[in-house]
Amino acid sequence: MSITKNALIRYHALDKCFSNFGRKFSNEDLLKACNNALYDYNFTNEGIKRRQLFEDIKFMESSQGWEIPLQRNKEGRNVYYRYETKDFTINNQPINDFEIEKLKSALLVLSRFKGMPQFEWVNELILKLQQAFDIDSSKKEIISFDANEYLKNIHLIGDLFNAIIYQKVLELEYLKFDNQDSKTFEFHPYYLKQYNNRWFIIGRFPKYENLTHFALDRIVQFKEMNVEYIISTIDFNEYFEDVIGISKPKGAVMEKVILLATNTLKPYIITKPLHGSQKKISEDQNGYCFSLDVFINFELENLLLSYGETLKIMEPKSLQETIKNRLLKNLENYL
Repeated sequence: MSITKNALIRYHALDKCFSNFGRKFSNEDLLKACNNALYDYNFTNEGIKRRQLFEDIKFMESSQGWEIPLQRNKEGRNVYYRYETKDFTINNQPINDFEIEKLKSALLVLSRFKGMPQFEWVNELILKLQQAFDIDSSKKEIISFDANEYLKNIHLIGDLFNAIIYQKVLELEYLKFDNQDSKTFEFHPYYLKQYNNRWFIIGRFPKYENLTHFALDRIVQFKEMNVEYIISTIDFNEYFEDVIGISKPKGAVMEKVILLATNTLKPYIITKPLHGSQKKISEDQNGYCFSLDVFINFELENLLLSYGETLKIMEPKSLQETIKNRLLKNLENYL
């Protein structure tokens, strides 16, 4: 049995009720406390019913939970619950088997940062957790992430991460692939993003409100500047919600892109959507037609081109023409 976020919220709500000796809690009181806690966490949560409440109590009393010493006092037709002792709470109990399993899963994710400069603390944290909770670390790794350990300037991530956290302005020297000379900018960093196994730092120049981005592998050097940091109010999850990749062209508007996949490609497109906005339009013997609501950028073009002859751009015509011209130029390489 896995413990979800909602389940933990309910367990802690029940724990507060059971440890409150100032009042009596019936089944209805406990149910209300759980649902109030769930609503506070997410107002769209519909709550739980009595059956789930009883299952939660049963789990908390079990050895898989916390083996809580629960007292049931019957008064007439009502049953009231509280701990047998006033000093008991699940917050003071040793970590249980299920929590250890959760911790193991978390360690696997944390291990993604092992060896990355400025994240040496992850190695130390993993070791301490393994020793504190007697977690076996001798087993082979069973999960891997798509990451380029040999990316140029990967060692800069830690310092850029700290610059964002501590709101430091940077004097950043950058060299584009198509330039021979580098340029230096005053840069206010806000966000680190990985795309296609490259890392990018997103921020702004002091005189312009529009965001810009730099690829880490093209940064020559940077240092802190003693100037006031311009704070960003942008929600970057929302900012990139309608974007595939990293770039959002200046003045661009979101467009509906209509695509036609061959029936061979269809199951791959359905099981791994190109974007969160992907919606089915129709399907027949000619293929699977679907739409995306996105900003059109170079990354989108490359993604569509990667599917070759199995994907056709239907709309907009401007994107269709762009892809057509790129394919013709590519064809020239083989003539």
